[in-house]
Amino acid sequence: MDQLALLFVLLLGAVVSVPVGDRFGLPAPVLMTLLGIVLAVADFVPNVNVPPDLILPLLLPPLLYAAVRRTSWRQFAANRRPIFLLAVALVFVTTLCVAVVANAIVPGLPVAAAVALGALVAPPDPVAATAVAGQLGLPRRLVSILEGEGLFNDVTAIVLYHVAVAAAVSGEFHAGRAALDLVLSAVVAVAVGVALGWGANRLLDLLGDATLQVGLTLLVPYASYVLAEELHGSGVLAVLTTALFIAEYATDPDDVLTRLAGHTFWDIVDTLVTGVAFGLIGLELHNAIRTASGRWGEMLGWAAAVLGVVVLVRLAWLLPATWLTKRLHAKRDHDEDIPMSWRETVVMWWSGMRGVASVALALAIPLKTDDGSAFPDRDEIVFVAFGVIMGTLVLQGLTLPWLVKRLGVQADTEREKAFEKELAVRAAKAAKRRLREIEKAEELPEELSEQMLRRAFEIGVRISPEMGEEERREAHDMRVRRLKRMRRIQGELLSAARHEVLAARSEAGADPEIVDRVLRHLDVRSLR
Repeated sequence: MDQLALLFVLLLGAVVSVPVGDRFGLPAPVLMTLLGIVLAVADFVPNVNVPPDLILPLLLPPLLYAAVRRTSWRQFAANRRPIFLLAVALVFVTTLCVAVVANAIVPGLPVAAAVALGALVAPPDPVAATAVAGQLGLPRRLVSILEGEGLFNDVTAIVLYHVAVAAAVSGEFHAGRAALDLVLSAVVAVAVGVALGWGANRLLDLLGDATLQVGLTLLVPYASYVLAEELHGSGVLAVLTTALFIAEYATDPDDVLTRLAGHTFWDIVDTLVTGVAFGLIGLELHNAIRTASGRWGEMLGWAAAVLGVVVLVRLAWLLPATWLTKRLHAKRDHDEDIPMSWRETVVMWWSGMRGVASVALALAIPLKTDDGSAFPDRDEIVFVAFGVIMGTLVLQGLTLPWLVKRLGVQADTEREKAFEKELAVRAAKAAKRRLREIEKAEELPEELSEQMLRRAFEIGVRISPEMGEEERREAHDMRVRRLKRMRRIQGELLSAARHEVLAARSEAGADPEIVDRVLRHLDVRSLR
């Protein structure tokens, strides 16, 4: 098997792992990691030769962009306190604790190298957390915090990592300069993100075509990441800023085709890139096995100790942090999402899995220092890092569904239905207001006006059938039955039309492009 064949195996696994995970109640990223481990120990599978400095630029931008599409800037702003406590403060605390323990147990490990190890294992993976949480039906407030933590903690961890590696390579460290680098990195990243977000929005308006617009959204995250890194900013923060800016200002309510195409496209990208990323994590077991040759007991002990520190520090931090956030929440009238019970806090603790960023940072550790000597204890750092990553992904990833079920932590479906019903009512009222405006500007026949009024009500019913409870129940049920019958008949009519158009595609002299254009029109019509 060569590298290209291995890539296709990972892509196939990414697709298959989704239904398999749904069938057995297991997260797809964890299944892909297990597949990578199986491939890593197989003799016919080659070692993966991806340059370490390309892993983050290739994998993180699309994954971050896809994750941001599911949230909003206002959601981050509302949850700023819990996100700050987890994404910034907890990363610093975890880095410090791991550095202290690693420096004490690994003979001869310099402080700078220990800090680099702490920084690369400190951030929970945003992809793993959101993918796992999304499949388990957790309360939205927990998912919001996990998404915010996962998206922003990489920024803090990567900056700390670069500072520590630079100190280990040069042999010098200046706390003031490191703090200044952290601030400048964030400022540059935000500036690049806003500028590219604004430019992308203008370009999206000029392109007009849905295919070109969706293609541009794939290029923008990479451009944002690379440009920010070139200017010594945080590529991760730049991508987040760009994605949030585009999501906030680029949405045209009437651009149905672009929205549907973009949603489908990014679902595909998210599934494939996530699968490949976690498959690569398992495949890197080759390097870890080679590193530990002859020293298994000692190095496994180091990895277990650091894993224990990472897991216990998260729990020890979450308990007082949750209490503090609740106190602040009670004193101020802010609509922020916080864990409401000790059960939810335990689930959030056990959701702290490490992943893509930690792997990339571990592999990106330089081989040499400035004086030409080997980077201190690089092999040991890489092995311990992979031990932590595998331990959290496999152990926590496989047991998290059981823990969630055991503790009974589930989303408040009644609240979600109530909000959905509220949106349905607002949508129907907006349609009715617009109908009244049209009636004032145009003279509509009474029959047409009544029909349009029913259609306006049906807009809300299609979103939330329970909305009809506020109207006359009997009339509502009759309209729903009639609506379902009309949609069924209309679906059959459109199906017959599509079959006829597709049959014309194979006829002599038929232009496939024209056939596809007509078919596309029918497909869009079917979605309305």
